[in-house]
Amino acid sequence: MNEATLFPESGFRRLKIELSYDGTNYYGWAKQPDQPTLQESVESALSMLAHTPVSTVVAGRTDAGVHATQQFIHVDIPEKPPFPDKEWNIPNWAYRLNRILNEDIRVLNVDYAPEGFHARFSPTARHYTYKIADGLMTLPPLTRFDVAPWYRRLDEDLMNEVCQPLLGEHDFKAYCKFREGGTTIRTLLKFHWYRLENGYLAADVSADAFCYSMVRNLVGAAVSVGEGRFPSSRMVDLLNNQERVTDSYVFPARGLSLVGVDYPSEDQLIERAKIAMAKRVDD
Repeated sequence: MNEATLFPESGFRRLKIELSYDGTNYYGWAKQPDQPTLQESVESALSMLAHTPVSTVVAGRTDAGVHATQQFIHVDIPEKPPFPDKEWNIPNWAYRLNRILNEDIRVLNVDYAPEGFHARFSPTARHYTYKIADGLMTLPPLTRFDVAPWYRRLDEDLMNEVCQPLLGEHDFKAYCKFREGGTTIRTLLKFHWYRLENGYLAADVSADAFCYSMVRNLVGAAVSVGEGRFPSSRMVDLLNNQERVTDSYVFPARGLSLVGVDYPSEDQLIERAKIAMAKRVDD
């Protein structure tokens, strides 16, 4: 990829936008024909304010039904609005966007991006949380949107034990759905299970980047060991043998939320993006 992708074209300014959403009613972030998507909704609202069609770049392309409590995008808009002697009132854009968008999408902040900021390639880490109500726990109606039920009781101590060897840089082909032109080499920074106060089981999963359905595949493999159905060696065996996790253990999207995206200091943005571009064609 050309370094020029790090910078807006002449006559344009880049915006950095923080948002959150309930992904229940959307077929993921990326646009799809004849399906409601988050990207389509957000770009439609932004195009109204920019008075021109715009395209967004997102930090993490969440799958259908996946939520985000913190997501970032960037968008390039003309330096000046198409009205004589007018300036953009960017601090007011979050309010105006939230007036346009459905209530299951909320814009948290809009500002001019620092030089070299790229929502997709600048991050140093993405952080997800997955929540499970195991052991046939009853899910309250409002909780069903972001917690996945599981009928067997799970051993979180065992799951932590078998997840630790996956930390570090590996080829996670076994835990990713195939995408043409993409690499499956990732650095897994954290994979930790714990109990919430209400008894639900949660996993915090962090990596430099994630490939398609990687978190849900990791969760499914860990559950297959934590319920006692497979031996403790299963997760490492899948990784080493590059044997795909069976579809029956790809956990549902509704339990998964993107909860954070880390960016380096402004003076490191360009260098970080160059490194990411060199490593990945797709994520």
